Amino acid sequence: MKRPRLLAALACLALLLAAPLGARPALWTVKDADTTIYLFGTVHLLPHDADWHYPALDQALAASRALYIELTDDGQANMTALVLRYGLDPSHPLSAQLSQADQGRLARAAQLANVPGGSGALNIMRPWLAALTLAVAPLTQAGLDPALGVDKQLRAAAEKAGKPVEGLESAEQQIRFLADMPSALQLALLRATLHDTDRAKVELKALIEAWKRGDDAAIARLENDTLRKEEPQLYQRLLVTRNEDWARRIKAMLDRPGTVFIAVGAAHLAGPDSVQAQLGKLGVAATREQAP
Repeated sequence: MKRPRLLAALACLALLLAAPLGARPALWTVKDADTTIYLFGTVHLLPHDADWHYPALDQALAASRALYIELTDDGQANMTALVLRYGLDPSHPLSAQLSQADQGRLARAAQLANVPGGSGALNIMRPWLAALTLAVAPLTQAGLDPALGVDKQLRAAAEKAGKPVEGLESAEQQIRFLADMPSALQLALLRATLHDTDRAKVELKALIEAWKRGDDAAIARLENDTLRKEEPQLYQRLLVTRNEDWARRIKAMLDRPGTVFIAVGAAHLAGPDSVQAQLGKLGVAATREQAP
């Protein structure tokens, strides 16, 4: 693996992008005679001046009686407990698993990312958490705020309106998608992060533009294709299996009349194995909402 866009996919199990002003991300609908389900691709980090709303999206949100997002149990206390449980391994420090050259890269990456505690803090992390930490830190330093993530904003608005908010997965499930990976794969991801530290911003710019214009084909090409070609088992684990599960749940939702809004990471709604593609295999069509 040698592309930072692969690490971006892993960082939050979705695209970690900034939303530029005037963004119009893609929206799909799934319908039958008495049910409408909206599918919307989210990003988990945003700058403070991001504007991603547009009329068709706001109308869909207003019409929906409930919101489904990936996680609802991602409060700080729960996430901290899970990271401590699944992410730290002082008995197997990274210094014992990495070459001297990669240990030097780890120290440099920690310094560039201003990781609290430097490489020493990373050293007691399992490789997946160290990779995640190094992938996310530069984005938050660039002014992208997890508190402003699209999923969090959607949740706040739904709760303010008195609408129920449901999670498609639990925080423990999501963390274990990474934590349960074989050690060799975790180390490969960490090495990819260390080798491509300087290129991450270049790759991120292309992804930002793709999300801005709602270009799911470009998102798939930049993001999912690399993961599928270079780590097919990981691609199956992080994207395909989850997309298949969500598609089955969405099909079942068609049995309940009404309108609901589903927001998941944008990478899940892009490419040949997307949620929409999985729905198609189940005989359910998803239609892209067209710009006015």
